[in-house]
Amino acid sequence: RRWRWPSGQERETLKKDPDSEESKAFVEEQNKLTMPFLEKCEVRAQFHQRLTELYNYPKYSCPYKRGQRYFYFHNEGLQNQDVLYVQDSLDSPASVFFDPNKLSEDGTVALKMARLSEECEYFAYGLSSAGSDWVTVKFMKADDLTELPDILERVKFSCLGWTHDAKGVFYNCYPLQDGKADGTETTSNLNQKLYYHVIGTSQSDDVLVAEFPDHPKWHSSVTVSDDGRYAVLSITEGCEPVNQLWYCDLHQLPNGISGLLPWVKLVETFEAQYSYVTNEGSVFTFRTNLDAPRYRVINIDLQEPEEEKWSTLIPQHDKDVLGFVQCVNQHHLLVNYVHDVKDILQLYELSTGKWIRDLPLDVGTVVGLSCKKKHSDFFYKFTSFTSPGIIYHFDLSEPNAEPTVFRQVEVKGVHASDYQTSQVFYPSKDGTKIPMFLVHARDIRKDSSHPIFLYGYGGFENAIQPYYNTANLLFVRHLGGILAVANIRGGGEYGQTWHKAGTLGNKQNCFDDFQSAAEYLIREGYTTPSRIAINGASNGGLLVAACVNQRPDLFGCAVAEVGVMDMLKFHKFTIGHAWTTDYGCADDPEQFKYLIKYSPLHNLPPAGSEGPPFPAMLMLTADHDDRVVPLHTLKYTATLQHSMGRRPGQKQPLMVRVDTRSGHGAGKPTTKAILEDTHIFSFIAQTLGLSWKE
Repeated sequence: RRWRWPSGQERETLKKDPDSEESKAFVEEQNKLTMPFLEKCEVRAQFHQRLTELYNYPKYSCPYKRGQRYFYFHNEGLQNQDVLYVQDSLDSPASVFFDPNKLSEDGTVALKMARLSEECEYFAYGLSSAGSDWVTVKFMKADDLTELPDILERVKFSCLGWTHDAKGVFYNCYPLQDGKADGTETTSNLNQKLYYHVIGTSQSDDVLVAEFPDHPKWHSSVTVSDDGRYAVLSITEGCEPVNQLWYCDLHQLPNGISGLLPWVKLVETFEAQYSYVTNEGSVFTFRTNLDAPRYRVINIDLQEPEEEKWSTLIPQHDKDVLGFVQCVNQHHLLVNYVHDVKDILQLYELSTGKWIRDLPLDVGTVVGLSCKKKHSDFFYKFTSFTSPGIIYHFDLSEPNAEPTVFRQVEVKGVHASDYQTSQVFYPSKDGTKIPMFLVHARDIRKDSSHPIFLYGYGGFENAIQPYYNTANLLFVRHLGGILAVANIRGGGEYGQTWHKAGTLGNKQNCFDDFQSAAEYLIREGYTTPSRIAINGASNGGLLVAACVNQRPDLFGCAVAEVGVMDMLKFHKFTIGHAWTTDYGCADDPEQFKYLIKYSPLHNLPPAGSEGPPFPAMLMLTADHDDRVVPLHTLKYTATLQHSMGRRPGQKQPLMVRVDTRSGHGAGKPTTKAILEDTHIFSFIAQTLGLSWKE
């Protein structure tokens, strides 16, 4: 069966209105083609059964302390959503504090935000439905779990910061506008405002504390300082790591928080990023990329705020990127560095910036951290491609203290010794050395026979460090494959310089880097083009589609998840306008020139033209994705099928999977995540001709 190419009028409707009859019919007909194909893939049943078995292991977050109690998230294995537990001490029994699984039968109501007040009087929690970015915030008493009547609506991309007196929270929301706001809309998110909600009052009585009517694209976020005295306001206009920095002394408000706050503008430009770490009185410590593309730590005294009086506490490293910085035990800084895409953890003195010691870490990533300035102990969680998680506990109040393993999870049937992880550096088109991780069975032979799962992202300063993924390990173990993770430019693996080398007019570097990864794997004797499957999501979906357009001969299969496919109009939908800092905007004539050159939708071959066939392609989107709205994938799929589906040489399938009651990815229930991974790898196995190996 082949989908009938819509008429001109129908195509316009498909672009604009997800609720139109034409759009619904298009999605329905596509799923009638795709879902039976995916369900009949030869390895589907085995992959789904094995993935479910191996997914069924206990998952834990780092414990964190509020008041005198400890809290942590836990999933027994196959629960759709993680459950929040509480215990009186680290050794005492734990009980359920909040279980989002009770809120929906299918697990599609997710806990998006969770904030306990400073001394554990109240619990504020934000719920999203069906994967949407929209959140509804509710409240309850933390001691007896009594639900409060307070409800906050129209919350999105929001902070949630308690004042230390527990009277209320700072949060962001958008004004009411025409049309729906349920996660299926496409209208732009503009004019976000900052409010303060007082516990026990109606949202209609909330205090507007900051708004920016002359700057509708600005976003703001408040951090309440460690001593509870200051509200620190960060303002951004897009996804570039730069922000303005304002503050307000909450102790100098004679009537409390009762109106627009008297903000003091410490930084009024978008030239660098400043992230609050801690403060000692009026001396504030920030992580910043000001004159430091790999970041440094600085001190600013609010009594002498002139920039020439700012001081460096920890200078920029010669090569490594300064990741997170947190204050612990009153006078220590816990500092993370990223060295060749692998994490390092160190302890420094807050007063002098002097290095104290390294904390032991294997090759991998710190994916969780729990600490507060006033507490002497902290927790951190480590993971790698073959380890699901080790949580360490370190109590600095003990003499000669060392980190100890607090909790270690092992997955039955997965043995790290069966796998080999290595890092290689390959040349891109312009000669730049690009790092890439390879995970495969031990002692493999370079006989060009191995199927490859090549993953990439390359955007928004997002570094892709080692991570644990059960489905990826199944591909290696049971499909005989190699996992390859290419750390292409556009990410943050080597700081701002690496990021900017893959943005705006340099975006083609991302595609060159990714294609060069495939060429390296072929050249080194790991594989052949027909055995390579490429994958990416969101900005990575753009990467996959652009690379297929440019080099269809280089890949055997391509899976693009929730991709940004229309580079000329992305800024017109929901939060797309924030991405122009990475991509540029087609409204600018100069930026249009490079966007039109790689936009996936606009670079598909014309219908009826001759050329090489495309690899097998599976696009994925979801009806409640209000981050990268489904029209990107739907328009791309329709155009792809129209142009390539009619070529006599096109033998491989070109399909789209549209999930329902799902969004961009965050909060996806376990059952949906397992099924989606099953469909992706079953499609790859079917189209690359792979068989299941016990």
